[in-house]
Amino acid sequence: MKTALLVMAVLSLSMIAAAKDNEMHGSIISENSVQCGSQAKGKTTSELMCQEYVIRTDTTEYHVRQQKQGQEMLPVNAPVQLTISKDKMKFKVNGKGYEMLIVSESAAAAGAPAAPKQ
Repeated sequence: MKTALLVMAVLSLSMIAAAKDNEMHGSIISENSVQCGSQAKGKTTSELMCQEYVIRTDTTEYHVRQQKQGQEMLPVNAPVQLTISKDKMKFKVNGKGYEMLIVSESAAAAGAPAAPKQ
């Protein structure tokens, strides 16, 4: 009995871990410039702007933001391959890898087109 319970626990944990590391497919739906801090130079303070992207998979829309200011802009409607680990998303666009912070997520809209398969 204990052995069977242990085997079931190990299998369920390995399935959860495998599901977390699975690569998903999606697409970049939109891009916005958002305030992500401020910088003081002498007596003046200026707002820092970062790009925030909406990436849609089959079931979820993720809002992700650059970790560093000044990265290049990504093309809208581009297909992406992505993986999620904690609060970070790693993805590839046109063969180049990126890592961004997930700032929010929501269910994909009912009438929204599904993410393209690659």
